[in-house]
Amino acid sequence: MLPAVAVGSALAAPHGEEVPAGAALARAARTRRRFRPEAVPAYVYVFGVMLLLIVLAALFAPLVAPHEPFDQSLRNRLDPPVWMDGGSSEYLLGTDRLGQDILSRIIYGARTSLLIGVVALLIGGTIGTTAGLVAGYAGGWLDEAIMTVADIQLAFPFVLLAIAVIAVLGTSLTVLVVVVGLSGWVTYARITRARVLMLKEIGFVEAVRSVGASNWRILLRHILPNTLSALIVLGSLELARLIILEATLSFLGLGVPPRTTPSWGSMIGEGREYLGSNTGWWISVFPGVVLFVTALGVSRIGDWVRDALDPTLRTA
Repeated sequence: MLPAVAVGSALAAPHGEEVPAGAALARAARTRRRFRPEAVPAYVYVFGVMLLLIVLAALFAPLVAPHEPFDQSLRNRLDPPVWMDGGSSEYLLGTDRLGQDILSRIIYGARTSLLIGVVALLIGGTIGTTAGLVAGYAGGWLDEAIMTVADIQLAFPFVLLAIAVIAVLGTSLTVLVVVVGLSGWVTYARITRARVLMLKEIGFVEAVRSVGASNWRILLRHILPNTLSALIVLGSLELARLIILEATLSFLGLGVPPRTTPSWGSMIGEGREYLGSNTGWWISVFPGVVLFVTALGVSRIGDWVRDALDPTLRTA
């Protein structure tokens, strides 16, 4: 919304003719919103291409992976990468202690990490946004109750809570998705609540309420759209944390069962005993590098999205 300030009735155009002030302001607004590829930092393109390749590899894993992820060949166990002595072009990144192809397992592991990260992001975002909307708009005891639950979760180390839940319910993809998803709802709830507290006292909300709009209509049609930019930024930054959290739980043996679904975290855990030696170090290093690049790429692109959507951080 443009501020209610007095403006002239006409502004000078480049060729001397006059145009209405409203048209000039609208033209200026369109110019500010225009996407300029040259204004996008180079690192965004670099990380964007990397993430696109990882996503495509995950989607088309059966076509891209040179081997099945659980095919074993004990005669080829602990084969080094292709560029080392004893390496083979059949196993570009080497094999693990069971003779399984590292590259194929990394490609299939991308499916696990990205699936859990995205689905958990949707779960946490949906729960947190709904809780923040209700807490900020309703206020009173309901606000206190929701924020107390949020404070309790923040006060308790979540990894310990996840370990306790998974120990009781067992390790499965569904349990892991729910546990990882519930780790981030508090941040969504706090940001959404803060935005609602600010927006619900603005004039347009009072105007809509005065014409008889229901509370849910005000929340969903007028307040929620004005919080989406902040939630999109948060989601882009939160995805990296969720991917790392999944890898952490899998590394500890609390993720998806490694004999059913490959995971970057479980691969890093399987190869930790070979770190520091000349044999088998690639079992942990290569999935660790892919995890690092994925998390860093998502985080850096999230930083750029934040800067692009926040007018106070936008550069000329």
